[in-house]
Amino acid sequence: MTGLLNRLALLEAVRTQVGHRTNVAAVCRELVDAVVPAFAGTTDVEVLDDVVRGEEPPTVPVRRSVPLRRAAHRGGISAHPVGDVRILPAGTPFSDVLSDLRPRLVPIVEADSWPATEPAGADAIRRSGAHSLIVAPLALRGQALGVVSFYRHRHEEPFDRDDVAVASAICAHAALCVNNARQYMREWIIASTVQRRLLPRPPSRQATVELSPLHRPDPEGGGAWFDAIPLPGARTALVVGDVAGRGIAAATTMGFLRTALHTLAALDLQPDELMARLNDTAVRLATERAALPPEDPLHCEPFTAGCAVAIHDPVDLICTIARAGLPEPVAVLPDGTSARLSVPPGPPLGEAGTAPFPSTTISLPEGSTLAMGTTSLADEVLAATAPLRPLLADTGTTPLPDVRDSIEGALTRAHGTGEQLMLLARTKALPADQVLTTPLPASPEAAPMARRAARRRLKVWEVDEETAYTTELIVSELVGNAVRYGTPPLRLRLIRDRMLTCEVGDAAAGAPRVRHARTADETGRGLFIVASLADQWGTHYEARGKTVWAQQPLRGHHVRGEEIP
Repeated sequence: MTGLLNRLALLEAVRTQVGHRTNVAAVCRELVDAVVPAFAGTTDVEVLDDVVRGEEPPTVPVRRSVPLRRAAHRGGISAHPVGDVRILPAGTPFSDVLSDLRPRLVPIVEADSWPATEPAGADAIRRSGAHSLIVAPLALRGQALGVVSFYRHRHEEPFDRDDVAVASAICAHAALCVNNARQYMREWIIASTVQRRLLPRPPSRQATVELSPLHRPDPEGGGAWFDAIPLPGARTALVVGDVAGRGIAAATTMGFLRTALHTLAALDLQPDELMARLNDTAVRLATERAALPPEDPLHCEPFTAGCAVAIHDPVDLICTIARAGLPEPVAVLPDGTSARLSVPPGPPLGEAGTAPFPSTTISLPEGSTLAMGTTSLADEVLAATAPLRPLLADTGTTPLPDVRDSIEGALTRAHGTGEQLMLLARTKALPADQVLTTPLPASPEAAPMARRAARRRLKVWEVDEETAYTTELIVSELVGNAVRYGTPPLRLRLIRDRMLTCEVGDAAAGAPRVRHARTADETGRGLFIVASLADQWGTHYEARGKTVWAQQPLRGHHVRGEEIP
């Protein structure tokens, strides 16, 4: 029988040593470390498998078919390995404890007297020489979390009734700690799952940009994300964003902003306008959060988010960048020299006000590497004086995965904390033979001239007759619309990438719109015809004028060695 002072010391040790971790299995390991050998020679902890996953524990009596996971073991021989999931056999002290949550003192005289439904347990008892057992429940408010088995063997004193009370007190504290870890794990699993589902899948191979993301998630889940959104004209919108905070709230807010950004990108906006409209969404989310009841935990959490958008044009070899609350991107030229990107900072997303989000357009030769990252990487990688900046500056023609791996390895050695994300993008030029550019006069001759130029190039590209005929109709309608309503100079551009894109540009800033002409009208059907024939169409505005574009899918053609299905 353990002395009173020893028992008090043991309970104090359990209270101070158990409950520091936020993982159910880790809490169970803390428990066995605290009681072996101070209280028992061997201790096993089995937790309901649903509890390990963060699910709500069942009420008593627990169904016989509920599986338990061996979460921790310390001491002598174990009947089952740690991590093993099993259904407790009926007629044993373990299953009985889960039926009424009462601890059992089991004097083990011989292994042969052990229930026949538990042969593995009988074998472990025989080999370890166990002679006394206490089985106590891990339970809280009538809900069962698991079972703890305390064994004494050979020269150890048998358990008595006072030891049963000690075991019950130990398990009561452990149950509270396990339940806290369960609730945390539930939040962590939800946040991690949401973030994993909301983040884009590994970037697919693209003809005009090579991507290599570096993402080191926070153990509690976070709100950082990246995107590579295809745009008409073989352009690509490169995005890095970060929502402040952790857990499910940050992950879901990230999902809202990412969905809004994809919707805005479909409107083919310039980065500064895209950022301003994204901020409108963020302000609405911040206002909704501020209006929550004071008892809601989110009410007291400030809404802060950052984002950077870079649109890469592989035809003109330019990149237009805007940022809000994130560090300035870094560009490394093909010769290994760094190019300073003077991108004016915009305010963080979610701040009410009229502050602009200015954008900058820079020239990026083919083979340049653009690095965009969250604020947590600024001081370590992106800043000019950052200790890991040389790893970025030495990219040159080094394969991007190798650059990413070297930076990630250095960050791991530096024991960086919090979520960290960086997107590396190496630019490529669209080959000249995949682009047709033709200036056009602002006169009725423009349409037939454009059709002839398009017909010749589509023949060289071996475009099928149906697609070629549709393209000529689109070209004719877009050019006719530009001659009638636009301002010189006019330009036709055809781009063959994964899609066949027809672009007609002019210097007028007026927005075209689809009209539904009446039967007797002689005009007003141009854009309606284009919208009916094209897979997508739209307008993007530039410093001087606009470009109206229309896209069609290409099938059975090869682009840079890849067949378009």
